[in-house]
Amino acid sequence: MATVELTFSALPAHVRTARLVATAIARRTGVEESLLDEVRLAVGEACSRAVEAHRAHCPGEPIRIELRDDAGRFEVTVSDHAPSEEIQQEKPLDLGMLSDSFMTDFGLAVISGLADDVEVLPTPKGTDIRMSWPAGKGVPTS
Repeated sequence: MATVELTFSALPAHVRTARLVATAIARRTGVEESLLDEVRLAVGEACSRAVEAHRAHCPGEPIRIELRDDAGRFEVTVSDHAPSEEIQQEKPLDLGMLSDSFMTDFGLAVISGLADDVEVLPTPKGTDIRMSWPAGKGVPTS
């Protein structure tokens, strides 16, 4: 299992870098080419959501991304440190059971349509959005 961690300041320009890194690592872990656009878009949406939250609540705190190749899955977790009025539970949310007020967060709806598996996890310091896609054996190094 390989893990890559990336942190960046809450600037919209850094979202592009996060998307590029996620797409490159997804390709390397063997995610099918047909899914790479979905990875890029979902990671971009999760990072944009985190940037907006940080700019409003904690602009000095970095946003953290963890990218993992774990048991045939490519998993990305985007962690923010902004307080969340909508998410005040201590367990993962079922995206199919969200209230109408929470569904106004269009970004999570987009992410859930792009990723194979999505969990929104409230933490004591903010929110983790965990997304995953099936991965193969990866691209051999040459």
